Amino acid sequence: MRRVFSFGPYVLIAVLVSACQSPGPVILDEAAYVKSIEEWQQQRLERLKDKDGWLSLAGLFWLEPGENTFGSDSSNTILFPEKADAFGGTLWLEDSTVTLTVADGIKISTGDSLVTQMVLKNDHEEQPTRLQQGDLAWYIVKRGEQYGIRLRDHKHPRIEQLDHIPSYPIQTSYVVEATLEPFDKPHTMTVATPLEGYTETYEVPGILKFKLRGKNLELYPFASGQGYFLVIADETTAIETYGAGRFMYAGPDSTGRILLDFNKAYNPPCAFSPYATCPMPPRENILDVAIEAGEKTVHME
Repeated sequence: MRRVFSFGPYVLIAVLVSACQSPGPVILDEAAYVKSIEEWQQQRLERLKDKDGWLSLAGLFWLEPGENTFGSDSSNTILFPEKADAFGGTLWLEDSTVTLTVADGIKISTGDSLVTQMVLKNDHEEQPTRLQQGDLAWYIVKRGEQYGIRLRDHKHPRIEQLDHIPSYPIQTSYVVEATLEPFDKPHTMTVATPLEGYTETYEVPGILKFKLRGKNLELYPFASGQGYFLVIADETTAIETYGAGRFMYAGPDSTGRILLDFNKAYNPPCAFSPYATCPMPPRENILDVAIEAGEKTVHME
């Protein structure tokens, strides 16, 4: 809000009304802002292409109770890529425990140690067991009551294939200030994922209200540290942007304002790999406006 000195009460009131009706731009230095978004876009691409980024995912295999054999031979219960050993060993699932037994002569390591047999910690436990077998790396994931192998190929062709993420032009008008109207008590919201029968539950502290392109809009944010995680869809969804929506993070800046930067609306992991599980936009977060900012659809082979 602008300061007004000794120009009388009527001028002060006029300035206050004007400030409430037409708030000034959120971004004051457009050149610096554009540069910061370009840097963010480059860092995002680098994270995706990292050996442990989403592009390296090479499989998601669900375990059956009892014995599960794994390897590249077609007779295995779990079929690894051709570069894997034909018969890697077995995974025994009993209740919530997964035990690995490595086949004779096969080298599978965790850290700097070769493994022969061990109980594996899943990704819902502290320090999940991470296994390495040549270019392949994997660990156990738990989704609901299901347990599976999330497999990575550190030399997956997708890593080299993706050289940029298609995006809309950077526009400062898509950075808006929002107001959180908190609930008396935080709500919980359960959302669907592409994995049949598996949902995710989040805490919703209130409703974010904001104005964009002349419309009064609302989003239900999920609590995430000191800020908010948003899963959104809009009128570009499944046309120019990913069909299952996009993600955003928002939070208070140094002055306490909650800023929504739609130039940072980004594709979920599922847009880059069929082996990821991602929350879908709740119906409350489907906006009746075209958000022509942020990342567009990526076409991966």
